Amino acid sequence: MNILNFINGKFVNPINNEWLENYNPSSGEVYSQIPNSSKEDVEEAYKSAKSAFMQWSQTTFEERSRILINISELLETNLQQFAEAESLDNGKPISLAKSVDIPRAASNFRFFGNAITQFASESHESVGQNAINYTLRQPIGVVGCISPWNLPLYLFTWKIAPALAAGNCVVAKPSEVTPMTAFLLGEICIEAGLPKGVLNIVHGLGTTTGQAIIEHPDIKAISFTGGTGTGAHIAKVAAPMFKKLSLELGGKNPNIIFADCDYEDMLNTTVRSSFANQGQICLCGSRIFVEASIYEKFKADFVDKVKALKVGHPSEKDTNIGALVSKPHLEKVKAYITIAKEENGTILCGGNEVTVQGYENGYYLEPTVIEVPNDECRVNQEEIFGPVVTIMPFNTEDEVLQMANKVKYGLSATLWTNDLKRTMRLSNQLQAGIVWVNTWMMRDLRTPFGGVKASGVGREGGFEALRFFTEAKNVCIKY
Repeated sequence: MNILNFINGKFVNPINNEWLENYNPSSGEVYSQIPNSSKEDVEEAYKSAKSAFMQWSQTTFEERSRILINISELLETNLQQFAEAESLDNGKPISLAKSVDIPRAASNFRFFGNAITQFASESHESVGQNAINYTLRQPIGVVGCISPWNLPLYLFTWKIAPALAAGNCVVAKPSEVTPMTAFLLGEICIEAGLPKGVLNIVHGLGTTTGQAIIEHPDIKAISFTGGTGTGAHIAKVAAPMFKKLSLELGGKNPNIIFADCDYEDMLNTTVRSSFANQGQICLCGSRIFVEASIYEKFKADFVDKVKALKVGHPSEKDTNIGALVSKPHLEKVKAYITIAKEENGTILCGGNEVTVQGYENGYYLEPTVIEVPNDECRVNQEEIFGPVVTIMPFNTEDEVLQMANKVKYGLSATLWTNDLKRTMRLSNQLQAGIVWVNTWMMRDLRTPFGGVKASGVGREGGFEALRFFTEAKNVCIKY
């Protein structure tokens, strides 16, 4: 099976006829070929987007809204097909794709389809000067959207939907590791009535296709989610061309647990926040800090629950942990477990590959809990992005705050306490773009989302996303 580029409303082969193998993580077998698109493919996608821009940018908010909501409804109608495709491509349980990934992708289109009709401009009367100022919010033009492999359609649409809603045309690149649902989205867009050229999807490696997008002089903005190193490279390339950038990058998120928390709720949520999607979510709480007075109890209870998680084929309904996304990524995660041992960490459970009967070549790994001797160790400082978490005790609020903030990342943090004053103090001082208190992964699409420090620049979500995908122009009229 060949996945094709989607340019000017049609599915096309790559111009250079170069292809990449696409693996099924659950079996370790190649199941499709995808284009490794070149500069020429990106140029064709850009020309298509440019030719569509004038018409699309002048389309009424109501018409754009109608088309985006059509896409949302078609995704919901085809939920099972998209969930199975996402699981096949990514290795995550079908049940997770069906309950989270695809519904959220549909919600992205519905939310921004509605949000654009409520996105109002500002006006200011200059009293005493007989003048009025008002702000126009105008689409940028052709923008680039580059998304990662961990939540393929979920994050692909998180970028595309606001860009289209704001009146831009898009050249988009999904991860070459998980291209299938982006490919299927093209058919949905045609059926929903999206004009040709408004959305163009080019597949390929970051070093070829992605590079061609970010260095294209007329693609005026880049929205990227992925690794911090890649984000730094994009910023370096884009800076001389003064492109707008939204970079959602890595995380090494603290999960801080105080003794006064609602213990059972905390325990169940912490298992989920540690290992959801095989730990391959940038928001997972991978560093767990537990108040010393409950540390031993937590350690025993947490390990028991983690040991009970089932590692299995994504199609099995009782599978909790599916396959990691690729063989190289599996090897990377295993290497960090070796590093933990070298740093005198204690493997409390997990740490080994798992053989699933009938899928012996799949990329399966036990969920792993490591007790670390200090917060300075590499497994507590570097992003692992797999089913691996560390735990360690703390004694004071000041101590845990210092450890929580002493990493280069600042994406999210989770805080478990019933002390309101402590909640307010720590939420204010934690260096993170989002702080969850007594919950995790509770998302309201109206709220801003993004990181600080090496976790990125810019914000996505709500009107923040619509502001990013538009340029503000002030008009001053004297009367």
